[in-house]
Amino acid sequence: MTSFAPLLRRIALSVPLTVGLCLTYTGALAHEFWIEPREFQVSPEEPVEADLKNGQEFKGVNLSWFDKRIDRMDMARGSDVAPILGRAGDIPAIALPPQDEGLLTLIYTSTPTILTYDDWETVMVFVEHKDFPWFVERHDARGLPHEDVREVYRRYCKSLIAVGAGAGADDDTGMPLEFIAQANPYTDDMSEGLPVLLLYNRSPVADGQVEVFDRAPDGTVEITRLRTDDKGYATIPVTPGHDYMLDHVVLREPPAWIAARDGVMWESLWANLTFQVPD
Repeated sequence: MTSFAPLLRRIALSVPLTVGLCLTYTGALAHEFWIEPREFQVSPEEPVEADLKNGQEFKGVNLSWFDKRIDRMDMARGSDVAPILGRAGDIPAIALPPQDEGLLTLIYTSTPTILTYDDWETVMVFVEHKDFPWFVERHDARGLPHEDVREVYRRYCKSLIAVGAGAGADDDTGMPLEFIAQANPYTDDMSEGLPVLLLYNRSPVADGQVEVFDRAPDGTVEITRLRTDDKGYATIPVTPGHDYMLDHVVLREPPAWIAARDGVMWESLWANLTFQVPD
C-alpha cells in the first residue's frame, strides 16, 4: 500500500456539518464546481496545489477552504485513500507537500446547499440545459407551485494529477455520483479518446448526458455534450495539451424527511471530473 506524505494543512476549528447556504438564483443556473490543480503534472519534488472553483465554461473564481461547505476531502491512489485537512480561509484550498510518484486523485464532496429559484423561466433554463425533459410533467403531477421553487444540491468532484510519470489508475471512490476514468490520460494512448464510466449509487448511468469542457492552452473553451451508452460508458475525444472537465447532473425527488425539514421540492447531485492530456 502506497504511503502518503504528511499533510501541510490542519483544520483550525472543528464544526458540525450542516446545510451550508441558502441562495436565491437569477439568470443562468448552470454554475459548475470543480477542482482545478495549479499544475496537472508535477514532479515528486514539487508541492501539489489545487483550487476549488465555481463558475461557468471552465472559468471561475477560486474559493477558500470553508469547513461548513466540505463534507469530504481526500486524496487517493487507486483504492488507497487518505484525508486532506485544511485551514479556514486558505487559497489554494488544497495545498499538499510533495507526493510519491503516481496518479493522484483528489476527491471533494460538499455539504448540502439550498437554493430558491427567482422565477419559473430560470428553472426551465436549468432543466433544459441539464436534460430533464420529464421535469415539468412530474413537477405538476406532484402539485408543486411554479413560484419559489426550492432545491437542495450537493457536489461530487474528482481531479486526476500526474506526479512524476503519473502511472496508476482511477477507481470508484464510493461517492453517490461519480465519473471513473477507465484509462490513464497521462500514460495511456489517448488517440481514440478517454473512456469513462458514470455511476449513480454504484450503478451505471445509461443514456446520461455528459457535458465536456475542453480548454486549449490559449484559454479558449469548447463545450460539447455526449451521452453514455447502455452500460454507462462514454469516450471523451481529447487533444494533447488541453485541460478537460466533465459534468453530469442527477435531479430527483428528495426523501420526504429532507423535503419536510428543509422545505425543498427537488434535490440535485453534480458529478465533476478534471484532468489534462499531456503534449
